[in-house]
Amino acid sequence: MVSRVITVDPFDFVAFGGTGDLARRKLLPGLYHRDRVGQIPDETRILGVARAEMTEEAFRAFAREALDAHVPEHERDEAVIERFVARLSYVAVDATGERGWADLAAFLSTRPECIRVFYLATSPDLFGGICDRLKASGVVTPCSRVVVEKPIGKSLASARAVNAAVGAAFDEAQIFRIDHYLGKETVQNLMALRFANSLFEPLWNAAHIDYVQITAAESLGVEGRAGYYDGAGALRDMVQNHLLQLLCLVAMEPPATLDADAVRDEKLKVLKSLKPIGPADVDRVTVRGQYEKGASAEGAVAGYLEELGKPTSNTETFVALKAEVENWRWAGTPFYLRSGKRLADRVSEIVVSFRPIPHSVFDAAAGPIRRNELVIRLQPDEGVKLSLMIKDPGPGGMRLKSVPLDMSFAETFAERHADAYERLIMDVVRGNQTLFMRRDEVEAAWTWIDPILEAWAASGDAPKPYRSGTWGPSAAVALIERDGRAWHEDGA
Repeated sequence: MVSRVITVDPFDFVAFGGTGDLARRKLLPGLYHRDRVGQIPDETRILGVARAEMTEEAFRAFAREALDAHVPEHERDEAVIERFVARLSYVAVDATGERGWADLAAFLSTRPECIRVFYLATSPDLFGGICDRLKASGVVTPCSRVVVEKPIGKSLASARAVNAAVGAAFDEAQIFRIDHYLGKETVQNLMALRFANSLFEPLWNAAHIDYVQITAAESLGVEGRAGYYDGAGALRDMVQNHLLQLLCLVAMEPPATLDADAVRDEKLKVLKSLKPIGPADVDRVTVRGQYEKGASAEGAVAGYLEELGKPTSNTETFVALKAEVENWRWAGTPFYLRSGKRLADRVSEIVVSFRPIPHSVFDAAAGPIRRNELVIRLQPDEGVKLSLMIKDPGPGGMRLKSVPLDMSFAETFAERHADAYERLIMDVVRGNQTLFMRRDEVEAAWTWIDPILEAWAASGDAPKPYRSGTWGPSAAVALIERDGRAWHEDGA
């Protein structure tokens, strides 16, 4: 099966933080891949913007190194690389001062009607200042878009401040708050599974679904992000955005259309239906942990405090919680969320566990009947798996066995498919906001998260320790086992 590539209109892509890690790992390789398949028109230009003085030749050399490091050798085409790097230019701009803004405006002024994508791959505390200077420089046009990376703030108040600062320079329709999880192929396939098939939607409610699990586990530690991470933690870094967005896609009502606001209206309703978690409930339905030294596939690894270089820290590197959506469709069906670093494996998945059959017609010799589960694997090995009970073939009576209907994207769709950043960047160029967060979504998520953070802070309790290479603190197991359930065996 061959993917259909639809070209976009010519655009100018301006990457603030153009020499940073995100540009090196994701933005430049992603744009190269789109160029390689012919999706980017010849007139498109890519401009790196950063504080350091750098020649255009040096920036192009930086881009070549990024492609060498992050594009597999069999996908590197020298002719395409030459065409791609020829698109690249560089301007040194001080995001907090006045240097370079006139040069940026001069570069863009040659094509005033062209689509302009300003990608802010910078620290969030620079978002407001950059947008203010973009507006003052006269480069914000009706055809401009701005992309801001998470986190959008550290609390509801700070999120509102960031949104207000960006909104002072750009209309809401021009602001693209990116969450790369929403660009993953399997996440979008969740909507296809629900709304393009008659099989699931009639069963997609509390009457038929016992519980939902959403896991985003990493085997790595904080690596070079220790400074940022210690001011954030797993709840802010992963749950407030990634996991809550996945919860919304599972729980939302069918939108009337796939229009961006129709989809986001339904997600907002879910966020507003989440049962608040306050001081009276926080110990019962949340667990936070912090990894200690242990082992990984690479051997012995240090604990969080050793990587951080501090004797103490109350920052959680693991969080598990029980969320409840208080509406007609989901009342009584819990959503268990967990995310952490230095866990036993790298896996992100959604598990929808259906209720057991009400009565078994089989005798005990047939064996136990396992409940049906739909597993949507985001990473690695993207795919969808549905477990069903069948008769084990052979003579000797009825013996039941649970088997998966397993669709691996790598096997079913043999050709390479775009990664999340590639897809989302092209959506920005098209002006399609369906897979991006709206301002009220961000603020509704913080409205639910803030009381949890406040309750943790008020309790004074330290995160529970867990050894690196395990599945987190034992309290996370107790959280779900109290309800007579268990974490999904393939992810734990």
